[in-house]
Amino acid sequence: MGATSITPSTSGTLSAIAAGRAGLIVFAGTLLVSASLLFSVQPVFAKMVLPHLGGSPSVWAVAMCFFQATLLAGYCYAHALNRFAPWPYAPLIHLAVCVIAVSALPFGLPAWADEPPTGNFYMWLVAVMTVGVGLPFFAVSANAPLLQAWFTRSGHPHANDPYFLYGASNLGSLASLLAYPFLIEPMIGLEMQRTIWAGGFIALLPMLGVCGILMLAGLRAQAADVPSAAEPGALSAAPTWLMRAAWVGLAFVPSALMVAFTTHVTTDIASAPFLWVIPLATFLGTFVIVFRDQSMIPHNIVLQLQPAFAIISVILIVLPTSASAMMGGFIGFATFVVTTLVCHRALYEARPDADRLTEFYLFMSLGGVLGGLFTGIIAPQIFNIVLEYPLLILAGLLARPGLVEALWDKARREQALMVAGGLGVTGGAIWIAAAGGEMQPVPAAAIVMVLLMVAGGLIVWPSAGPGRAAGAVLASLVLVSAGTNLVTNGINERSFFGVSRVLETPDGRYRLFYHGSTMHGGEKLTDADGNAIEAPDAITYYHPKSPMALGFDIARESLSPTDSKLSVGIIGLGTGSLACLVREDETMTLYEIDPVVDRIARDPKHFSYMTRCAADTETVIGDARITLARSPDGAFDYLVVDAFSSDSIPVHLMTKEALQLFLSKIPQDGLIAFHISNRYLELESVVAATAGAIPGVYVTPVFDADGLPGLDGQPSHVVFLAKDKTVIDRVQRLKGVRTADAGQTVPWTDDFADILGAIWRKWSM
Repeated sequence: MGATSITPSTSGTLSAIAAGRAGLIVFAGTLLVSASLLFSVQPVFAKMVLPHLGGSPSVWAVAMCFFQATLLAGYCYAHALNRFAPWPYAPLIHLAVCVIAVSALPFGLPAWADEPPTGNFYMWLVAVMTVGVGLPFFAVSANAPLLQAWFTRSGHPHANDPYFLYGASNLGSLASLLAYPFLIEPMIGLEMQRTIWAGGFIALLPMLGVCGILMLAGLRAQAADVPSAAEPGALSAAPTWLMRAAWVGLAFVPSALMVAFTTHVTTDIASAPFLWVIPLATFLGTFVIVFRDQSMIPHNIVLQLQPAFAIISVILIVLPTSASAMMGGFIGFATFVVTTLVCHRALYEARPDADRLTEFYLFMSLGGVLGGLFTGIIAPQIFNIVLEYPLLILAGLLARPGLVEALWDKARREQALMVAGGLGVTGGAIWIAAAGGEMQPVPAAAIVMVLLMVAGGLIVWPSAGPGRAAGAVLASLVLVSAGTNLVTNGINERSFFGVSRVLETPDGRYRLFYHGSTMHGGEKLTDADGNAIEAPDAITYYHPKSPMALGFDIARESLSPTDSKLSVGIIGLGTGSLACLVREDETMTLYEIDPVVDRIARDPKHFSYMTRCAADTETVIGDARITLARSPDGAFDYLVVDAFSSDSIPVHLMTKEALQLFLSKIPQDGLIAFHISNRYLELESVVAATAGAIPGVYVTPVFDADGLPGLDGQPSHVVFLAKDKTVIDRVQRLKGVRTADAGQTVPWTDDFADILGAIWRKWSM
């Protein structure tokens, strides 16, 4: 591809192609294919690693952080190649990097990644992704800025403003992301997905070569007309560091908000590609909408909607009802969309000249990395509640036009500071009142105070009318109220797997355990007369007449004559209440993925079940698919599968492969109880269909609709599985028995899970 490799006549033909419509199609098509590869690999690889970490929503958050960091590395490489490599050799260098990356295909988990450590999941996951997919992703990530930089030297009439190609590349990203949950995942297994991706990567190489040839031909044509054109001209004026900081900040907020919103939704519903890719596809789609001279959506409408959606979202975040959680998902999505549109439009309007293009994308990428890093890794370490989500909603108001300019006005700035100070005093009063008049040193509340100063006073007041200022005040006060309530009423601990919370009811009769927004059990402290209960029974879903509790009796009745005592396995610890249903002469093994949950359950200051009934029983920490596999076949006469993350049941524990593993761990006369209570997904038909795909399995759903008064007994939905019809016939005696009906539901496997169908069935019930 050197200077002597193209004859003058050939060079003239190629330069004509580069400057014409065909050249534009080649560059746009290459960008589209590259972007499709770039973003399709993310859900594929995250899905591959998800079962190793218990289906935690944090897997996608950390994955996004890794991919954004690798994207930044690719942009740095593209910027260096564009600025310092001699033009005739730049395409050769990049093709060489891509050829080296082929050696890492097809991508996959390294051999040492079979079982994660019980400690630092974050760094383990980053290491797995670096080794497994880092090199191919790095090579593809450089293409967007590099190809646009090549296009600026192709001689095409639009070469001076190539930013529209960024929208074109995002169309490819958008198409591949939307195709994944609806077409690719349901129809193609993971192994084939890896192979197809590798083939697409190899097919991209000649396309990159053609783009490089067209770029060089365009440069030679320009050199023939203007000899000095062959050499890079003087760069336009360098942007100020304040402008670069603005690029970083405008990219930071939507990137961080995307990860925060996705984690917020997947924690309650399910951690699965369908719910991962919709926010990411929307994020990329906003570039298509606003990275053009005339935004496809009138920007004044977006600016009017943003404050209203922000206020409603923050209010709904703090309302503890399932209805508000459902509405909060829709409003939260709308808030995420308008905030991202505002930020990305501001980025487009702040873009530099084309010769500074790679630098612009470099700082944009830096902002994206910092946003993902903040939400995916830093926030879980510094906040004991999910404070970053509402914080970012309010921070998005900083991108509104005219705000920075307004703050330079002394009168407006002083006015804003007065508003911020007043809000700080008000927020502090709310904090003290919520803490019962005690000035407790709570770090999260202090962070809320800082947020209040920024959000209430400095975000909206200087650049908008009193109505929007009042809206900011309302949003700030609601956020303070939520933050102080969460940090002063009970205890909160946050881990890789979510937020665990212990609190007492206002009347002091119950102590409850929440994971995310969902109650996972509790303990009754006093009776109706206020007398302390020395040895309380299990309550909520696990009360003595609940399906899971009665399953113990059925399993005992089903023991073969050669068995002397019941052997119980419990997946998902919660408060440990089920441990007290195991008798002294029986054996029990507890499985829990989150060490924080195990620590809370064993602390007698919180719950007494484990102290009274299982103090000498060690909990097996780790994902159940991995840890249970080490148990002998037929080890448990009664196996309870009660693994939740907030209201989300890990998908990989509901697949055919998972059920086969569980069934192998019970004897012929054993019993499995699968707890599937859920606010968002219809899972009864999923278990019925999946178990129906396994020969010799009997299925009976039981829906305990009545429970007991108050918190003594919450309704629960359980599906029992057995290998022996006699055992399942005993289950048929329970109240609330239903007929297993798979309907049109397709069995779930490790390669396929129809989350969308489960959501739709729940809503249509």
